[in-house]
Amino acid sequence: MTKADLVEEVARVTELTRKDSEVIVDTLFESVIKALKTVGSFRVRQRNARVGRNPKTGEKVEVPAKRVPYFKPSKELKDLINDGATATAPGTTTPPAAPTPS
Repeated sequence: MTKADLVEEVARVTELTRKDSEVIVDTLFESVIKALKTVGSFRVRQRNARVGRNPKTGEKVEVPAKRVPYFKPSKELKDLINDGATATAPGTTTPPAAPTPS
């Protein structure tokens, strides 16, 4: 889904004008970016050229070198994520604790 598709969907669902929907989508994106910046930083990584494979046909394809965005989480975010991970298997979450009767 592109940004334009998202704007159209918001306009359709909320029955707002396209211009108002665009303001909503832009504000949402700005808020998400701002929040992500508080828990990490964005960097650019260089990927080298390589030979890939078309998954449909199996044919070899030349993939050119390119620059890609990379999110590097802050130490605080890593610690927050890893503090609860010691008691569970990778990829699982701990269930919420049951309330104690008073």
